[in-house]
Amino acid sequence: MKHGKKYTDGAKLIEHAKLYEASEALDICTKTATAKFDETIELHVRLGVDSRHADQQVRGAVVLPNGTGKKVRVLVFAKGDKVQDALNAGAEYAGGEEYMQKIQSEGWMDFDVVIASPDMMGVVGRLGKVLGPRGLMPNPKAGTVTPDVGKAVTEAKAGKIEYRLDKTNIIHCPIGKASFGAEKLQENFDTLMGAIVKARPAAAKGQYVKSCVVSATMGPGVRINPSRYI
Repeated sequence: MKHGKKYTDGAKLIEHAKLYEASEALDICTKTATAKFDETIELHVRLGVDSRHADQQVRGAVVLPNGTGKKVRVLVFAKGDKVQDALNAGAEYAGGEEYMQKIQSEGWMDFDVVIASPDMMGVVGRLGKVLGPRGLMPNPKAGTVTPDVGKAVTEAKAGKIEYRLDKTNIIHCPIGKASFGAEKLQENFDTLMGAIVKARPAAAKGQYVKSCVVSATMGPGVRINPSRYI
């Protein structure tokens, strides 16, 4: 695969056989982020589990101390007083059947996070085929199905992210923007890695964190020494 000059120049900053400490890797990432926009720094963690088995799933959510740097648009499915609670907390949209129909009939998707009160899951369930593949389906483990929709909105706005395994047993998550600088990115990285390590399934055997890579949106990956997370 042919890469552009900026990517190639960024790759020169990296010793590809080396496993870096997180602080050094994140510092390199901010230097390789030379695009005209504020690039997202992403974390990719390969785990020694098998996601095909229910007892080896790794999934949860965590609030990054410095947020993600992204403006998050929140849709809340609720009724009664909870609609106003969601709007007061900063949700862009809150309601019930009308939003379900808007998504189904118009293909409307102007939101980044979906939160639902438990009594609305009958309505939200009808959107499974639309929201599921996009990773937007509310889930109790991620804290997006909750009676306290106001708190969930506040957390989503503050930089709460969901982490989950893909089919290749890798977790992909944003940990901030290049403009944050290495120190704030490190705080977010430590928070997310701490949550992933804490979520280790009892059924997982052997080395838990197989590999750990950080990269800017348009930049090369920088490998982090996973030994301290095993």
